[in-house]
Amino acid sequence: MTASATQAAGGFYGDPPDATHPWAIHDMNRPQPPRVEPGSFSTQDKPGIPPSDAIILFSGKAEEIAKWQSDKPSGEATKWEVKDGALQCVPGSGYIRSKEEFGDCQLHIEWAAPSKVEGDSQGRSNSGVFLMGQVEVQVLDNYNNPTYPDGFAASIYGINPPMANALRAPGEWQTYDIIFRRPIFKDGQEVDPGYITVFVNGVCVQDHTRLEGGGGHMKRSSPRPFPEKGPLKLQDHGNPVRYRNIWYRPLPKRAIEGGEASLMSSEATAAKRASIAKSIREDASKLQGEARMYRLLESLCYAEDASARNEGEKLAADFIASLRSTPAEKLEARKGEGMQFQKALNYLVKFKLLPADFPARQQIDQLVKERGWDSKK
Repeated sequence: MTASATQAAGGFYGDPPDATHPWAIHDMNRPQPPRVEPGSFSTQDKPGIPPSDAIILFSGKAEEIAKWQSDKPSGEATKWEVKDGALQCVPGSGYIRSKEEFGDCQLHIEWAAPSKVEGDSQGRSNSGVFLMGQVEVQVLDNYNNPTYPDGFAASIYGINPPMANALRAPGEWQTYDIIFRRPIFKDGQEVDPGYITVFVNGVCVQDHTRLEGGGGHMKRSSPRPFPEKGPLKLQDHGNPVRYRNIWYRPLPKRAIEGGEASLMSSEATAAKRASIAKSIREDASKLQGEARMYRLLESLCYAEDASARNEGEKLAADFIASLRSTPAEKLEARKGEGMQFQKALNYLVKFKLLPADFPARQQIDQLVKERGWDSKK
């Protein structure tokens, strides 16, 4: 990496790391987001294509019934059926669960009630989507069908009603997109209650709803730990509800359980800053001259290291000496290098990573003033 590329990459730019933020603002040392090829939206006639990193639980193929089993203790094969590309509940056969188990996730699932309307309230096309087998997002035909609100379609059953009724008419496909975060306990104490966000047919109906222990029928639930992983369960409530296009994407760990985030504990931040500094210094070891200098000095923003500091200061002294030894008629061509150097040292001094009387900084300030490089033109 050249010195110019180092500067362009964001070093000595935004506020540096601090006690609870391991990265600088606009930090190019931060990992780039992984590439995910987006899928496509569903239509009534055709399910959409999942994103490239999705784990498919059901895409309409008959053989995918093997990814599911009865929720009975024996774990026997399910009696639910695959018909016309849909996974259909056989009333009286019992819940089914996925063989795949997962925790925090983005879940996509589509369902349809029968076109022929039968029953009312909780008796009309009732089913449910149970994340980790623990928390139910209600499935119910509430198109012109009132019921108790915390048992409405897309309610977190027994906890919170949806903010809106965004259902299509019976017989049409409904789409649920769910962001799920399970509760986190440490030493028997709740440190994160877990949350669910739900979109129904593109409309947000649950906005980061607190789990309150997971909910349930008739009884108020209370906070409790969940396992790290669990199956997706679909409810048999005696109605022939159909499902299609079921997939999920695992979500990264939260900071509270060791994941990386913008805001982290002081202990986790210190460890991460040390790791970033080590990586920068390893990169610096492959470079020479000016580029090496910048990377070594940049590493000091993350963690102190006497060897890196000493070499960075020596290279800074060498660089200002090279500027000073440049013939006057050629020095103007190095204005950009000089201004970048001043910018980097001013940054390090501003955030007390170098002393205000750092010799190379005083010398570059003097050179810039002599040459009039700091005047506005």
